[in-house]
Amino acid sequence: MQIVARLHGYPPRHNAGAEWMVHSMLRALVERGHDVSVWLSRYTNDRESYDLDGVQIVPLQTRLDAGTAIRKADVVVSHLENVPSAGALARGYGKPLAVVCHNTHLPSFRQMAAGDTALAVYNSQWMAREAELFFAEYPKSVRPGAEVIVRPPVFADEYRTRPGSKVTLVNLNLEKGGALFEKLATRMSDVEFLAVRGAYGEQIIPDLPNVEIVDHVCGHEMREKVYSRTKVLLMPSSYESWGRAGVEALASGIPVIAHPTPGLCEALSEAGVFVDLHDVDGYEVMIRKLLTDRAEYRLVSKRAKARSAELDPTPDLATWCNAVEALA
Repeated sequence: MQIVARLHGYPPRHNAGAEWMVHSMLRALVERGHDVSVWLSRYTNDRESYDLDGVQIVPLQTRLDAGTAIRKADVVVSHLENVPSAGALARGYGKPLAVVCHNTHLPSFRQMAAGDTALAVYNSQWMAREAELFFAEYPKSVRPGAEVIVRPPVFADEYRTRPGSKVTLVNLNLEKGGALFEKLATRMSDVEFLAVRGAYGEQIIPDLPNVEIVDHVCGHEMREKVYSRTKVLLMPSSYESWGRAGVEALASGIPVIAHPTPGLCEALSEAGVFVDLHDVDGYEVMIRKLLTDRAEYRLVSKRAKARSAELDPTPDLATWCNAVEALA
């Protein structure tokens, strides 16, 4: 099969969780013997096509025609902002469209339901429930031909390492907890913090001697540059439909302190340490406890590794590949 994905950004330039989820899914299709290409809709610094784990990425600067690629495709894949345009092209050429849903915001469901979506992919049980509520409230919407749940695939072996010593936040924008991170680093001057610049959003950069800032990191380098240096990961996000970074950290038994969004509660389950994002004191208490109480750290770390094993992506990826292959 020839599978064409129309996306706005892609690794290693754009390393958000949504893009790494789709890459893991497309990589699985490559491993099943299919020809997979990604056609970008935003400019990057790349002027030539490149390969990532067998997936061919075609930057916008090549001036090649994505429409022609879609016309020749067996299946079209898209997500986020490209769903309307990719859907129009797929519909015009009579190609089945698979939409990957990364959030429960109303525009996501509306875009998917506006056209002939052959396959909808939800990244969690709670998102699937939210979609069910949407279709019940908007009965005139066009329901996808098939719907599956594929949790963001994380291959534990690719992230597993010996934890380091720092307290880490990935993506310093406000929604991911950048302001809280700055407050914690300011009041906990005796603790070493690590911050990773995110792929999107205005970054809140603390200028503090106990904070090390790491530039935007490709997913293939997260183990070495981030998790091998992390003892505790923070995820005080105001919204997370899942929380891939948290699941990556679990592979190494790294405790994750998170705000209890529905997505993070489902992803981390009993392995998560949940503290409301507005409770700065609560975050400080839990950080200090995990840094000083070895028995508590071992217990949380054990739960993290167990949850990582439960999230083996093999069954979900098989479900995804089977669903795509059924479209042709």
